[in-house]
Amino acid sequence: MRRRGLLGAAMAIGPAAAAFAQTGGKRRRLAIVSAAESVASMVEKSDNRYYRALFAELRRLGHIEGSTLTVERYGRDSGAASPLALLQQAVRAEPDVIYAIAFGSILKQATTTIPIVALVADPVALGLAESLARPGGNITGVSVDAGSSIHGKRLQLLREAVPALSSLAYVTLRPVWQAVQGPPMIAATEAAGIRLIPKLLDLPVSEKSFQDAIGEMPRDGANAAIFGDNPASLAYRSAIVAAVAETRLPAMYTFPETVEAGGLMAYSFDLKELNLYAARSIDAILRGTPPGTIPFYQAATFILSVNLNTAATQGIAFPPSILGRADEVIE
Repeated sequence: MRRRGLLGAAMAIGPAAAAFAQTGGKRRRLAIVSAAESVASMVEKSDNRYYRALFAELRRLGHIEGSTLTVERYGRDSGAASPLALLQQAVRAEPDVIYAIAFGSILKQATTTIPIVALVADPVALGLAESLARPGGNITGVSVDAGSSIHGKRLQLLREAVPALSSLAYVTLRPVWQAVQGPPMIAATEAAGIRLIPKLLDLPVSEKSFQDAIGEMPRDGANAAIFGDNPASLAYRSAIVAAVAETRLPAMYTFPETVEAGGLMAYSFDLKELNLYAARSIDAILRGTPPGTIPFYQAATFILSVNLNTAATQGIAFPPSILGRADEVIE
């Protein structure tokens, strides 16, 4: 008689049983860490659709919180003095894997042994991976970076909507600007003959950080703005949109939710897609695959969103070149 073994038998009754059997019946531990988001948002029934996607994919793969998986959460409300201190809280708990959202190069300072699935900009430029195909070390994950061309693309789309654009404020986190976003934005604005005004926010960032930077933009001579990729600009999107509305400056954002909240336009990577791939990397690690052998997934799907109501309020008429390409149109 041919024996199928414990794993084979478990696979016959579903992925949850298979995942549990593969660990010898031991519940695995996942830590989710984000310095910009609240602990309450990091749940399966979250208002944040990206966390819903993450947990749905984990469930599909057999990792069910409270059954086969324990989830520990560390957010902006966890009392840490800095992003590194927040990561260190998670490291001290010694989970099986950490899902770290937008921490950049400090990930290597936190641990070189616990497996990390990271959602980051360019992991190679940040020194987190030897290459996208074979990261090496203890870090793998998903990259929102599609190369320097995405920064030029956002600028191009904003110029199509606002042909008079001549002086651009760029609002982002200082460490992200220095590591990833600064050089391509400088190159893109120089090529277009546009004056660039970096508005750099220091950690820890808050609603007031954004409000203060936005309030300075007209005084600095900006006649348009772009907001860089970071979770804080998503978490504080309502306050950001309200502050920008007071300045009446046209702005390009990096998340469709900001356009849904009243922002003018966004050209964004698909965070749902990235969280699905993050869940698959978490699954692979929990099943025993070394993180250094799991390729980083790079953003491949992009979404152009526009808000016609906001455009009308600002006296902007989107040209056919934008409306014809828009994936989401808010009327």
